[in-house]
Amino acid sequence: MEATNAMNDPQDITHGVEKFSAQDLITLRSELLQSGADSFQAAEIVANFLTGRGYGCSSHEARHVVSSIEVSGVTAEHIQAQLERVARVM
Repeated sequence: MEATNAMNDPQDITHGVEKFSAQDLITLRSELLQSGADSFQAAEIVANFLTGRGYGCSSHEARHVVSSIEVSGVTAEHIQAQLERVARVM
């Protein structure tokens, strides 16, 4: 019963995807902005971020995430929501 409660805790896991630290999310965004990568290379950065944390996503979905989080004024919460949308547990 306790494990079920932990799974429902929004601090730890949301929609089956862990809550990444705000610092990790901002670092990911900064890396994307500073890399000068094209959309395919940037999608690879997002995929590597997720893979390093036990998740996967399609290249197509990763490109959509990149276009969504590279715009001005994006918050860590928005990045988290975009990653939750595409992350698949591996």
